[in-house]
Amino acid sequence: MTEGVVGTDLLDTVVEGEDYLPPRWLRNPHVQSVLGTSPWRRRRGAMALAATGATTTGHDVDGGDGIRLHGLHSRLAGQRSRGLVVLLHGWEGSAESSYMRLTAAELLQRGFDVFRLNFRDHGETHHLNEAIFHSNRIDEVVHATRDVAQRFAEGPVAVAGYSLGGNFALRVALRAPAAGLELARVAAVCPVIDPARTMLQMENGLQFYMRYFERKWRGSLMRKRALFPEAHAFDDSTLKLGMRELTEWLVQRHTDFGTLEAYFDGYSVAGDRLASLQVPADILMAEDDPVIPVDEFRALTLPPTTRLQLARWGGHCGFLENAGLTGYAERWVARRLSVPGPA
Repeated sequence: MTEGVVGTDLLDTVVEGEDYLPPRWLRNPHVQSVLGTSPWRRRRGAMALAATGATTTGHDVDGGDGIRLHGLHSRLAGQRSRGLVVLLHGWEGSAESSYMRLTAAELLQRGFDVFRLNFRDHGETHHLNEAIFHSNRIDEVVHATRDVAQRFAEGPVAVAGYSLGGNFALRVALRAPAAGLELARVAAVCPVIDPARTMLQMENGLQFYMRYFERKWRGSLMRKRALFPEAHAFDDSTLKLGMRELTEWLVQRHTDFGTLEAYFDGYSVAGDRLASLQVPADILMAEDDPVIPVDEFRALTLPPTTRLQLARWGGHCGFLENAGLTGYAERWVARRLSVPGPA
């Protein structure tokens, strides 16, 4: 595993004397990516969270301008909290995704309270807002995170996310000072850096990933149409569009960006966009990620308080360690958010 501040050479050093070294049969990126979201991992996540004995309650939170988001707050009774961590899931995931539950369990065991926030139209939340989710809806996530912090935090507040949730976490941290949101740290696992490059990577790679996201997104849009038929009267031919064409339809009808290029640029954190990040940050990325190009990370300009770790293996948000599907990434998030001070 390598670490460093990009703009200088990446250093061949092992963080905290610990490296991610999966067995040979787990060094295939597709095996990692598929097993990472498998039913076995979902069961493992449910069991791990239940085993903590934490009390979990659901809450609607304020996204500003009448927007409501929903999330799950977990805490251990009788334990003084070390702080609150807001967890953000990936696209078409939810607060109940395996990695969200497993990360929550790790954090709870370390003394943190956890709030797993659903993005708009994720999980069982399609009914809360009429307008459709898209990846530039960062303001409502910042507003909701601030509301969560004000309502539930008994100490420092941190944010962590996976994939698109990692992208959102980094953008929340960028906007936090201006929004009056005080964050202690941020952690991102395999975050989307340049959305346009990610689209190309999926188009040119194994079609399994494109089909997986297309299927889940179509299901989400069908649910939205059923709930708000007058507002979303698109026909089935729209739902049959491919990923690029369907995204362009979304941009032109449900955003003010006008073009697909402007939309992608709106939530990109590529190049020097993270250079002004004031919150101490850690980023974990796998060099063999089949969805997000790793060279984007080597081209980042990062402040001294941000650390990038590149693992040789791990796939997309996999980082599985053994046949029991133990995850390195969940433990990494909990460990990094437990460190006081700059990254």
